[in-house]
Order: sequence, then structure tokens, then C-alpha cells
Amino acid sequence: MMRLKLYSAAQNSAGERVRIALNLKGLEFEYVPVSKTTSPDYILRNPQALMPTLEVDDVNITQSLAAIEYLEDRFPNPTLLPADPVLKAHSRSFALAVCAELHALTVRRVRKYLLADMKVGEAKVDAWYARWTHVTLSALETRLADRQSETEFCFADFPTLADIALVPQLANARRFKCDLSGFPIMREIEARCAVLPAFVKARPEKQIDYKP
Repeated sequence: MMRLKLYSAAQNSAGERVRIALNLKGLEFEYVPVSKTTSPDYILRNPQALMPTLEVDDVNITQSLAAIEYLEDRFPNPTLLPADPVLKAHSRSFALAVCAELHALTVRRVRKYLLADMKVGEAKVDAWYARWTHVTLSALETRLADRQSETEFCFADFPTLADIALVPQLANARRFKCDLSGFPIMREIEARCAVLPAFVKARPEKQIDYKP
């Protein structure tokens, strides 16, 4: 029988994405909290020293989108992508904009480098975060507004990869006091996701290592 282990931390939004995907697919997994990504044991699993890492039997899969795509390939039902090829591409594009562009610019290690090594100052680091959050979310809100037909979630009437990426990132933005009032479509979609058990179970405060 396949063993699934997710190495992550409660407030690691990339790990939250994978938790949501696992929950949506109804897959049992062991959640393993990571307190120090630079420990020798963890680096053996993930040479980037980043979270999360999805362990499938004895194989380690890094990067949240790669892990989710693996789950989609291995466990295709229920699907996390629309059936229509164009909407499928839109869902992937939306998720990549969040994960590969916005998240990559604003993660903790980037902010820490700006503060500690570049001596930028906390106010300017906050401004950096707010700027790139606004730039990316504005583009994504426009993409949703331009959909040919309105759907309950980003690109389907069920949560897809786009929604999985969106929800934790909006939570991050609120944590840093970003103004989300200009993104009504995304906030409506987030509210629909918020009541689904798969999203509720994946939230940081539901994890054993959560610390307020």
C-alpha cells in the first residue's frame, strides 16, 4: 500500500496547497512538521531546504505544484483541473502566477535577505511585499473578470489548481496587511472555498505544529 508523507509546517503556504490537494482527493497522508529546513536529514530529502516535500513511499517530490501534478496524474479522480484544454491551461497559468512569480518574490527567505543582508529596512520590505502582491493579484482579478462564462470557482464549478494556489496566498496577503478590497471576484471565490472541508482541514490552525 502506498505511503504518503507531507513534510511541511503549519504556516507554510506552499505546504498548505499540497494539503488542500490531498484533502480534495480524499487521500490519507502523514503530516510531518518541519522545524528546521537546514537540518542534514531534511536537506537529504530536499536539497533546496524548502518546504514542502511530499514523500511517496521512498521517493521525495519537491515544489508544491510538482507534487500536486503528481497527485493529479496518479489519482486522477476527483480531478483538480477543468476538462476543457483552454480552461485547464488557464488554471495552470493562474497557479503559476501565484507560485512561481508572486510567492517566489515574497517568501520569507527573500524578505529575510532584504532585511538582514541588504539592510533595506522593514518598512521598505513591507512595501516590496505589498507592491508585488498588488501587481500579481490585479492581473489575476482581470483574468477572472474576462472569463467567457462565470464559474463558482476560478475556472470550473469545483476547485482546481488555481483555487488551491489562490486561497493560501490571500491569507498571506492579509497577514502582511495588504488591501484586498479591489479584488472582489477572488474574495468571493475564497469565501466559497473557505467552507469546504478540504480547505478547512488544510488551514494552518488545524495542524499539530500551529503556533498563533
